[in-house]
Amino acid sequence: MSTKIPVTIAGNLVADPELSIGESGVAHAKLRVAVNQRIQGADGAWHDGEPVFHNVAAFRGLAENAATSLKKGDAVTVAGELEFRSYEKDGERREARRIIADTIGPDLRFGTTVYQRSSHMADSGPSAQVQVVPNAPIGAESAPPAYNLTSKSPVVVRPFGKAAGTEMSF
Repeated sequence: MSTKIPVTIAGNLVADPELSIGESGVAHAKLRVAVNQRIQGADGAWHDGEPVFHNVAAFRGLAENAATSLKKGDAVTVAGELEFRSYEKDGERREARRIIADTIGPDLRFGTTVYQRSSHMADSGPSAQVQVVPNAPIGAESAPPAYNLTSKSPVVVRPFGKAAGTEMSF
């Protein structure tokens, strides 16, 4: 039985994320994050403490998006669960820890970013595609639809109430 410890860290990437595809076809990204504690000295000045390095693992879409979006030196926030493992090497018992990430994002205290949503699987199944038209005016009579949905299989559309200028075309 394993103990799941939720953790959130904020730090900087020490290297570019390493993306690999496992034998089962699942994407896996390895990240290394340095966290520096800020310490206020007796004179009132702030200094960086000793850095603590964390190994972070991400899987599937999160791994792919992290590898595509992040690079060495980026300030990031990671939330996930702490995992402890033990193993033997050269006849010695050793322990390792890593964070299995649920979310990874840029730390907006130190910069800005432009968010681009990845395409998601629509309710109609794997053959559907959703395209988002950025900055589409809402409520404009002659404007193209803000969302286009094309599918080769039946589409299930959940009721949202009366649409306010957002149209779906099939």
